[in-house]
Amino acid sequence: MSEDVVRAAFPELEVIEDDDLRADVVSAWAMAIEENDIDDLTEVPWLPPTQRALGLENERLVSHVRDVTACAVALAETLLERREVTLSVDTVVAGALIHDVSKLAEFDGMAETPVYNLLGHPYYGVYVVAAVDLPLELAHIVLSHTSRTPVEPATIEAELIRRADEVAAAAIRSQATDDLRTV
Repeated sequence: MSEDVVRAAFPELEVIEDDDLRADVVSAWAMAIEENDIDDLTEVPWLPPTQRALGLENERLVSHVRDVTACAVALAETLLERREVTLSVDTVVAGALIHDVSKLAEFDGMAETPVYNLLGHPYYGVYVVAAVDLPLELAHIVLSHTSRTPVEPATIEAELIRRADEVAAAAIRSQATDDLRTV
């Protein structure tokens, strides 16, 4: 049942050409949904502490993940068209889709959980990636997509997702200010 919910929430899954990779990304989200007793994936908030601070309580994780995926794919396509670069679009899409899976364990509604307070973002996501046997490159993307870890992107796919995540988060924050330097 959770797998159907994941497929409905993330139509971008169909872009992943590798059937096994696509299935494993779905399994990762389904596992996180079940482990964290998520009733409605579409109602999971994006980032409660930031949302509270900016008065943006209606931002949702699924929308953010979809924004990051669209931005990362657009960046990848641009580079593939304009540069002689080797990158995997499947890895970009899978990485973008899975980068914030840990938020299902980090928050209970708008409240922080011990996972958020004691581990922080995105360590539970690495556990999920490993538990469903997703490739190591995806664990690297999960760890390197945020400045909350000391891990810097080592691959072009990881760099694309980190930048796409930053831009998508800035777009959310821009709803609360005319000057992003203030938030």
